[in-house]
Amino acid sequence: MIRDPAKFAALLADIRRFVRDVAIPSEDQVEAEDRIPDEIVEQMRRRGYFGWSIPEAFGGAGLTTEELARANLELSQCSVAFRARVGTNTGVGSESLVQDGTDEQKRSYLPRLANGALTGALALTEPEAGSDAGALATVAEPAGNNAWRINGRKRYITLAPIADLFTVFARTDRTARNADAITAFLVERGTPGLTTSPSTPKMGQEGAPIGEVLLDDCIVPADAIVGGRLNGGFRTLMKTLNKQRINLAALSTGPAIRMLDEAVAYARERHQFGKPIGEFQLVQAMLADCKVEIEAARALILQTARKRDDGEDVTMDVSLCKYYATEMCGRVADKVVQIFGGQGFVKGRCIERFYRDVRAFRIYEGTSQIHQLNIARLLLRDVPSG
Repeated sequence: MIRDPAKFAALLADIRRFVRDVAIPSEDQVEAEDRIPDEIVEQMRRRGYFGWSIPEAFGGAGLTTEELARANLELSQCSVAFRARVGTNTGVGSESLVQDGTDEQKRSYLPRLANGALTGALALTEPEAGSDAGALATVAEPAGNNAWRINGRKRYITLAPIADLFTVFARTDRTARNADAITAFLVERGTPGLTTSPSTPKMGQEGAPIGEVLLDDCIVPADAIVGGRLNGGFRTLMKTLNKQRINLAALSTGPAIRMLDEAVAYARERHQFGKPIGEFQLVQAMLADCKVEIEAARALILQTARKRDDGEDVTMDVSLCKYYATEMCGRVADKVVQIFGGQGFVKGRCIERFYRDVRAFRIYEGTSQIHQLNIARLLLRDVPSG
């Protein structure tokens, strides 16, 4: 659903200018320094990129699902670090509040998330709990004076070293292992007992740090519970991920678009056997395969976004999107490296970086295998037996 076509076209044009004129020229610097320069972050704040998904009533742009998907397709055509820097605020770092926060919680946090004054993070994954969210070991217990004491350790948390507000998922019923025992808490940096690690060294995505969130007798008031709903955290998480998986699918398709553009340009300029390599049919076949897969992913994403905007159940659709788009991006990356040959393997061109950066897409927010299981479960549930 596009609410105001002219206004939205202007937003897309602004994103394309930012990607072309600011982000792409800075990619090598961001990788070398493992950080986005402050002046570029400030540019993204001024352009309103941090508030895309936050309702207009709280200072955001209030983009529809389709508008957000289209914006993400554009922003992600540069180094993954740029979209990651704003992506938690337009995704998992704010969506729990948008979906289930109390009015007071929304008024307190959403305007600052929308303007980038705060950076949000979702703290779910633990050493022994990733795909199996029901296995959380982090525990929150009553601490008296209408407060809760949280103890636990989160890891691989996107932007943890620089985030200001953490949505922490903790077990609030020790006797139960299932999802009904989990509560979501809003914990600000600076709260006694909460610390974060330095950036965890990783394969790629330099400039988008991940790290641990350590909770050691971290005391938070009862009004830090998202929506005031004790043991409602897992349902909040699923609502958040149902939307964010559409976003991630779009954010995984943008890099594939960029890589194909780079491959087409290289196929025209690189000569072997006296002619451009783009004239060889096996190279053409790889380019064609990339284009078909990108357009299939784009169509699936936009169809799913429109269904969500229309109020339809997209539980299966979001798994289809996330699974297909992230796997597609990996296949495109592999083909593009092959087209570039040695130039795709060495540093100096963006392809080697993208090849490393996009590998994580198939792991976070539900591994490909988890989504395969989810799709199959829904198929078997919905199709009558016999």
